[in-house]
Amino acid sequence: MPTPPKGPTRRAALSTLAGGAIGAASLPLWARYTHAQTAEPIRIGFQVHRTGIGAAYGRWYDRTTQAAVKLINESGGINGRAIEIVAEDDGTDPKRGAEVVEKFATQHKCDIGFGTLFSHVVIGSAPRAGELKLPYFVVSEGHHVASGMLNRYTLQPGITDVKSQVKAMAPFVASNLGKKVTMVFPDFAFGHDHRDFFTAAIEEQGGQVLEHIAIPPAETSFTKYFPKIPRETEVVYHVMVGPAVLTFVKELGEFFGPSRPEMFGFIDSLEAVAIDSPGLEFLEGTYFWEGMPRHAQPDQSEHDKFYREQVGVDARGASVTDPSDISTYAHMFGCWETLYTVKAGMEAAGYRGPGDRPALIEAVEAMTEIPHSREHPQGAKIFNGKTHQVFGHQYISRVEGGKLVKVHTTSIEDTLYPDEVDYTTQAL
Repeated sequence: MPTPPKGPTRRAALSTLAGGAIGAASLPLWARYTHAQTAEPIRIGFQVHRTGIGAAYGRWYDRTTQAAVKLINESGGINGRAIEIVAEDDGTDPKRGAEVVEKFATQHKCDIGFGTLFSHVVIGSAPRAGELKLPYFVVSEGHHVASGMLNRYTLQPGITDVKSQVKAMAPFVASNLGKKVTMVFPDFAFGHDHRDFFTAAIEEQGGQVLEHIAIPPAETSFTKYFPKIPRETEVVYHVMVGPAVLTFVKELGEFFGPSRPEMFGFIDSLEAVAIDSPGLEFLEGTYFWEGMPRHAQPDQSEHDKFYREQVGVDARGASVTDPSDISTYAHMFGCWETLYTVKAGMEAAGYRGPGDRPALIEAVEAMTEIPHSREHPQGAKIFNGKTHQVFGHQYISRVEGGKLVKVHTTSIEDTLYPDEVDYTTQAL
């Protein structure tokens, strides 16, 4: 009699992912956990930026995570076991990030780590996760995972990376806005990814970057940097993060006055900030990349509508309980989608505890096509098991009458690039 395979098959992983779990909420409470092998919850260590420059993102990552976990638990949990979130603030700090990972593994006895956004924190934390053999599901955008910089225990299955985003944006910028570009970006790993990959991508389109302007991430005033923008600039490409983003965009408008070059921004420059805030009128007619359109579009999918309702966000991307509380809508879906990917991986692997962590990694690596669904409301995706990176549609919106109006959707193929690593060759 042949020995059954220990790890999950690709078919099992994909059928689990596509099958979904949201509909199971109709089960009575007593029936949802009856097939669990243990009453112990699955403990997910949530590395959250409650303080530091990532605090606005952290608050909405938390809100999205709690909404997804509530729904998953109401639907029977994972393998019949409830999810328990163990949250730790990393202060958006790399050193504290590594300490948090250590606590998840040794003190809290978590099954996995999850949720990290800022790239310098991921880079500071992932090596410790690899040493501890703690599966570490990051919700960042840096190219650090797919570049091969990290390890087999670090995966990014719920949000695309900067390299794929800018590769898909560059043709639009060159064809519609201009080819002489000045870039303004934060001076750390995330900003450096933009610098390196957009520069290469626009050159492939026959354009050039005239000036790179790197700004310290904790900066609070930006006017002194803007005179570095060359006069012949046709497009200002901006991406900024942190609590001073509104100041950044307002000062940029004050600097240019009524005559400005074309502007293409990543919505990071205005995450958690209302697009119609006083002082932002100059943004009319400018363009933004969005990971997921903040403002509900005329062709809004049923999946986006359901997701908004569950996380408590209205059609303009604000909290339904406080219209002044603007979400980080272009990023926070990654928490929702990553948790559903973890659920699918654990179910395909028959996950029972830390001894099954290698099987969980292999189950996620076996995933490929991810359908657009309530579990994946941002859009369909392709996961590359070798590089541990997901690829998906990107969106370009134009500011029209104080609204973000979607004007272009890339294909997934637009975002693909050659593999730079094969993590599956590394030992588990």
